[in-house]
Amino acid sequence: MASEDDSSFGNHMVLRPDKTRAFHLFQLLFRKKLDGHVSIETPIGMEIDWEKRRWTIFISVLLQKILMFIRKPMAWFGSVIEYWMNLVMENHGFVSLLFNILKGRVVFPRKGSSTYRSAAGFCDTRTELDWKIRPTDKKYHAALSIMAAKLAYENESFVQSIVRHQWNMEFLGFYNCWNDYQKQFSTQAFMFSDKTGDDELIVVAFRGTEPFDLVQWCTDVDISYYQIPNVGKVHEGFLRALGLQRKLGLPKELSRSRESPPPYAYYVIREKLREELSRNERAKFLVAGHSLGGALAILFPSILAVHRENWLLERLQGVYTFGQPRVGDQNFGEFVEQYLDNPKRRRYFRYVYSNDIVSRVPYDDSALLYKHFGTCVYFNSFYKPKVMREEPNKNYFSLWTVIPKYVNAWWELIRGFLIGFVKGPEYKEGWLMRYLRLTALVFPGLPPHALQDYDNCTRLETSLMLNKRLV
Repeated sequence: MASEDDSSFGNHMVLRPDKTRAFHLFQLLFRKKLDGHVSIETPIGMEIDWEKRRWTIFISVLLQKILMFIRKPMAWFGSVIEYWMNLVMENHGFVSLLFNILKGRVVFPRKGSSTYRSAAGFCDTRTELDWKIRPTDKKYHAALSIMAAKLAYENESFVQSIVRHQWNMEFLGFYNCWNDYQKQFSTQAFMFSDKTGDDELIVVAFRGTEPFDLVQWCTDVDISYYQIPNVGKVHEGFLRALGLQRKLGLPKELSRSRESPPPYAYYVIREKLREELSRNERAKFLVAGHSLGGALAILFPSILAVHRENWLLERLQGVYTFGQPRVGDQNFGEFVEQYLDNPKRRRYFRYVYSNDIVSRVPYDDSALLYKHFGTCVYFNSFYKPKVMREEPNKNYFSLWTVIPKYVNAWWELIRGFLIGFVKGPEYKEGWLMRYLRLTALVFPGLPPHALQDYDNCTRLETSLMLNKRLV
């Protein structure tokens, strides 16, 4: 158990692709001892079984080097695609856009406006809550959480407009937070209050990995970790996004001697929750996120537990993550489960859809030691749920699952053309999602990570058995 004043981190292994050159990559494969290697930062005297981790370190550093090399052209390409999709939408379709060009009446989209969508938002354009799922329903929290996780990808004006005018809820804040290692504002989250039920429910939603932001993809493939004393090892990249600070770690309180510290996600959200919950003693809060946002969603209450924030943890209604990668080792998982997922009170639900590759990384093996924990709610490609400890094919690259994955990719492509007729027009897939389905015929693990399927999972799940298990 962590002590009351645990504010720093102990052992750590941090990969440094920024310092790595081609010769250093060669060394990673063939040098006998990697202690002191320029690509790896560890405390002096820390013992690591390099032979077990050599290949995983090499692949992680190599992938990060490749991603950083193409990050600028990819960001430019993404901004062009995003702007084009908004241009077509603002002009009510491609044909209408052509007529508007001929007439000189083109409507140009404005970035940051309440109508400007992100690329992730175009994969699933649904913003309305499912009216069939009432606040008294057992699956209401999951349905509200996926909608919040989807909305977290959008700009502040868009988020405010949906929360206030479509959902008729109270918008509490949008937070653009600092990453002390990337030296930029790269973590976003927002909060709103849902008073449609008997008690007030405050929802915190973290933004996930943006499709064309390869700096964030580097975070996902990084295998660096920090060890929290008496707790366990935690993914270092996710901690950075949450508010890990150089030389300080994640202290319980920021030093008051610092003048105007930058907004770190963990601290600004914690303070806002304290403020809102103190106004209503019956209010509870949910935390939600997709992809990287899911990792931050589970780490936020985990650090609350490390800091013994028992008053806040008692007010936590649940944590819902969708397509969440692994965030720590077995010791860390056991520590968090004491607070969030013990048999008496289950509050952490990790949704996994079909062959989503992101929910299966970093790998769970003897080299990396990353482990999932908590309640896994697994959905197959027919949107049939099953509650289990670990999703099938936990490390994704099993040879026995190669053919079934490609067969499933074909089925999902065909289903995309049929589901709107079978389930209703709100399930109709757009052209962008259909293009993503095509990529699954080559890379079957990427399209299942899209928001469309996770939204469908919460809308179509009707299993009474599952609902009872989630109480």
